[in-house]
Amino acid sequence: MAERLRAFWYQEHKRDGFLLGLAVGSFGITFGVLANSAGLSGPKALTMSLLVFTGASQFAAVGIANSGGEPLSALGTALLLSARNCAYALSLAQILPQKTGGRLLAAQLVIDESAAMSNAQSSPQDAKEAFWITGLSVFVFWNTGTLVGVFIGEVVGNPQQWGLDAAFPAAFLALLLPHVREKEKLRTALLGAVIAVATIPFVPSGLPVLFAALSAVAFFGLEIRKR
Repeated sequence: MAERLRAFWYQEHKRDGFLLGLAVGSFGITFGVLANSAGLSGPKALTMSLLVFTGASQFAAVGIANSGGEPLSALGTALLLSARNCAYALSLAQILPQKTGGRLLAAQLVIDESAAMSNAQSSPQDAKEAFWITGLSVFVFWNTGTLVGVFIGEVVGNPQQWGLDAAFPAAFLALLLPHVREKEKLRTALLGAVIAVATIPFVPSGLPVLFAALSAVAFFGLEIRKR
């Protein structure tokens, strides 16, 4: 057993996938606390993490609901943010199981972290191992973190006093920055930001994100077609 653990730890893609899941689990705690603050019951928050299992969508939906936004705005924003996982699935098609049952299980684990770790590997076998280890690690720690966050939500009180409300946006921004180094992507991101800020005073909470994302996608599509 000790030899297996040592061998696992010295394989970089396996170790990094596990550690990435552990790190993401801390944001699961934040989600649990914020969900509690927004009035979401413990079972609902836990079910959301189990079934939705995409942090950006979960935080967006809870944030919109907490600020008094329309349910459809929360749903639309969450769906739009999670749509990127479809593109990830296409890039991972060669390493996903061929049988229906295996594909359904793998589909639940297609997220930013598992896709990034898998695509970073040089061999198909390492890519497959990185996908499963990262995906399962994030799933376990994210849901464990949500459970912990729900339980300590009452103790923490207002998450804004602890800065927990800013933790996920800060991490999301850190993940986003490497992707806007190209001029087209930077201009697209800036356009989306301008649209979001400009529409905030005039539309219900959650809709500025939808408007910004849809406009930015359209703009980026035009840029690509010009090439």
